[in-house]
Amino acid sequence: MGRADERRARSREARAGKKGGIRGLFTWKRLLGTFFGLCLLVMGAFVVLYLYVPVPEANAQAQKQSNVYKYSDGTVLARTGEVNREIVDLAQVPKEVQHTFVAAENKTFYQDKGVDLKGTTRALLSTVSGKGKQGGSTITQQYVKNYYLTQDATVSRKLKELVISLKVDQKMSKDDILAGYINTAFYGRGASGIQAAAQAYYGVDASKLDVSQGAYLASLLQAPSQYDWATATDTGKRLVKDRWAYTLDNMVEKGWLSSADRQSLKFPVPKDPKAAPGMEGQTGYLVEEAKAELKDQGVTEEQLEAGGWTITLNIDKKRQKQLEKSVDDQLESKLDRKNNKVDATVQAGATSVDPKTGAIVAMYGGVGYTEHYTSNATRSDYQPASTFKPLVLASALENESTTQDGDLIGLNTTYDGTSKRPVVGSDTPFSPENEDDQDYGDISVQKALNASVNSVFAQMVVDVGPGKVKKTGLSLGLPDKNFPERPAITLGTMEASTEDMAGAYATLDNHGKKVTPFIVKSAEHRDRTVEAVDGVGKQVISRKSADTVTQAMTGVIDSGSGQAANTTAYEAAGKTGTSENNKAAWFAAYTPELTTVVALFGEDGKNHHQVSLTGTANSGRANGGGFPARIWADYTLGALNGGSDAQFDLEDVEKGEVPYTPPPTPTESASPTPTPSATTPSPSATPSEEPTETETPSPDPSESTPVEPSETPSGGLDPGDGDSGDDGDQTGGRPGGTGLLG
Repeated sequence: MGRADERRARSREARAGKKGGIRGLFTWKRLLGTFFGLCLLVMGAFVVLYLYVPVPEANAQAQKQSNVYKYSDGTVLARTGEVNREIVDLAQVPKEVQHTFVAAENKTFYQDKGVDLKGTTRALLSTVSGKGKQGGSTITQQYVKNYYLTQDATVSRKLKELVISLKVDQKMSKDDILAGYINTAFYGRGASGIQAAAQAYYGVDASKLDVSQGAYLASLLQAPSQYDWATATDTGKRLVKDRWAYTLDNMVEKGWLSSADRQSLKFPVPKDPKAAPGMEGQTGYLVEEAKAELKDQGVTEEQLEAGGWTITLNIDKKRQKQLEKSVDDQLESKLDRKNNKVDATVQAGATSVDPKTGAIVAMYGGVGYTEHYTSNATRSDYQPASTFKPLVLASALENESTTQDGDLIGLNTTYDGTSKRPVVGSDTPFSPENEDDQDYGDISVQKALNASVNSVFAQMVVDVGPGKVKKTGLSLGLPDKNFPERPAITLGTMEASTEDMAGAYATLDNHGKKVTPFIVKSAEHRDRTVEAVDGVGKQVISRKSADTVTQAMTGVIDSGSGQAANTTAYEAAGKTGTSENNKAAWFAAYTPELTTVVALFGEDGKNHHQVSLTGTANSGRANGGGFPARIWADYTLGALNGGSDAQFDLEDVEKGEVPYTPPPTPTESASPTPTPSATTPSPSATPSEEPTETETPSPDPSESTPVEPSETPSGGLDPGDGDSGDDGDQTGGRPGGTGLLG
């Protein structure tokens, strides 16, 4: 062999050696050995974990605490959050209802060993990668999580859940596990366990549930808040109906329900929610308002239901009791709810706020939380009517608006108060009627506010600009709910609650600094503390504008439609309001120390439609200057301990002509026709094309009795609400869109 052959042989041997080294390192035997080694290591770790992790005692969630609600002075208002649960044996639950839970959550429940390795692995990977909670747990795992562990989405909790589930599945029967699961699960509406859920959603015991109802309750467990039919969005309703159908289809697949029976089933719409025991009277309204506020601040329903909270409200116990007494004395004692159809429809609501802090010190939600679930203090489905007129004036002052003649708008600015007078300068025709179709001729803004002259403030909206008026209303705290940008907003045609209006008026009371009413003073839990809402914000209108409106509204109390609240015991400013077709009557007013809004709403108890208050307590129109003003006055007198020497601290304000001069009566000579001006419509002004609707029953004189004897102003202005008008339908469609407002 030559040298060249030797070199080639050595090269081949070297290459073969290299290949042999790599192959030797990654031989199939070594790879298989490594795999089995890892498996043994994991199995060994799991055995150690299995031996190390015991089945613990029931967790705190399974032994929930109560929540304590307190008045501002620390005395207890209510204890809630006790677990609304009654454990029932599985035998008390119909078999087909038991199957709905298995079909919805874990079809292999009766065959598996208590865990879903694939689902658990997926959940672990999602937790590790930060994707949040994932489904896939068996009924056994969910029971273990609910009863023994926590809801935390952590790797350690999932591993414990896996081990404990295996042990529980070995020690307990499937029926016992299923019973534990349906008795510990949370269904919403404060109901834990199937018995409480059956009562909360269908008003029956668990033993009386049918398969369709059971499928709904089983579907709820995926998202109780989102799937509660009473509060669900359209999307939530669609999703829960889909899950209900999915559950029943799975039952057919498993042979637990025939196809024919499945096709005959209809979705079982649950009953409306009812208050839990112990929430009678005003307590339930106050607690629910506090819970809603806490949820707005990030506290979940589940966290509240878990209990352990001490929640102190801003509610002043003395003032709260006084408000309840004032409603009883000034309204309820006058009503015959059993025998009078009108009286049966009357709903009262009120919110009282400290204008310096925004704290809600008293609130009246209705006849009782267990009798009328909706709070009349916070509902915003009625129009605030002419309580909006001061906000129109505030906008005019803030924007330094002028009349059509170019005159700067102030309390002594003159307007044409002719009833049904078409507004000038608006693209939307509007000619509102004054109360009793009364003409006032030339009248100052101050007097027009005292008497709530619709034609004057309709023109003022046009002079300011509806968009600017709306902007002012929103800045003062009114919600943007059905809030048009048309002249008709002068009649309060948007929707607002007594709480909303109390915030707006408290802002005026607070010299233009934004006041946001809030009810929770503090909320403390072992694990967290919720900070109270900051009730006072930035300056939203100037002090001069706010103080001038306050000055103007003192005239409404002294010699206008709010005289039922006139007394020497305190200084006050306010405004009356009566909405469309007398469906609501308002009195919104304040002293330097207290802002309170009282309203009456006409509501058909059967279908919850809005109805007229006319004839309440056998009177005429239930205007804002009647029952609402008298409730306000009685409450305010008591809340201020019989009165107060505090005076409004008004700076740089214009004072209007407070004494009221009545227009000529039909028997007197008509006043000379005023000289045409921009505040008097020109002959070319286009009248409203919409037909108007009038409703002018004579008010009961008793409606205007003041708190203390006082003389009726010269001319005999009815101290009741001075407004009645109609804006028709401002869209040019149907007639009579808003009817009478005041």
